[in-house]
Amino acid sequence: MIFERTQLVLGTDGVERMRNARAIIFGVGGVGSWCAEALVRSGLGHLTIVDPDVVAPSNINRQIMATTLTIGKAKVEVMRDRLLEINPEADVIAIKERFSREDPLHFNLEQYHYIVDAIDSLSDKISLIATASRSGAKVYSSMGAACKNNPTRIRVAPFWEVRGCPLGSALRKKMRQTGVTTEGEVTCVYSDELIPNKWDNPAEKGPNGSLVTVTASFGLTIASLVIQDITNV
Repeated sequence: MIFERTQLVLGTDGVERMRNARAIIFGVGGVGSWCAEALVRSGLGHLTIVDPDVVAPSNINRQIMATTLTIGKAKVEVMRDRLLEINPEADVIAIKERFSREDPLHFNLEQYHYIVDAIDSLSDKISLIATASRSGAKVYSSMGAACKNNPTRIRVAPFWEVRGCPLGSALRKKMRQTGVTTEGEVTCVYSDELIPNKWDNPAEKGPNGSLVTVTASFGLTIASLVIQDITNV
């Protein structure tokens, strides 16, 4: 019954394909947590979520599992519990680790149909993109979602064709410098909007600002791309 309205859009075959699909999301923060939620709410049967961090107060403004009651708890464990409350029959695996460029084959990416990159570390992100592109899976990567306020500026493009995104530019530059390449296509969600941080004291710069209206829209866009590819709808 929980997928009755989903079936009206995706059809019986589409719902069955969603149930059989296997995806892994690296990073369940402002982008990845919303992507995970949307996939499970849409009937994805098998999802692995990977993140090394615990919930911090600064996460509450944009991460779906972050509340004042979950501070200090492992993000993947809180997220898994939430997802299983949505669909107890889903196969949700929580891994409290980080994807590391030192061991890029650790997660056996060949076992998944879809790989979602929603991590921040530049060097690890490069390694994940390159490794995932060789896995045979469909790969979706989130570019920078910080310093933005307008979700209508979100765009989708192949990794090497992303323009107007500082993170995308930094990734491509570093990959060219180090000789890292991709094989299969990596589809990116990005935005060409860039607004300045409004630090009270610019001399003491902190982390970049971010809003749930944008980070969630990134995550939901990636989830939508995965769902469309699974179901051909």
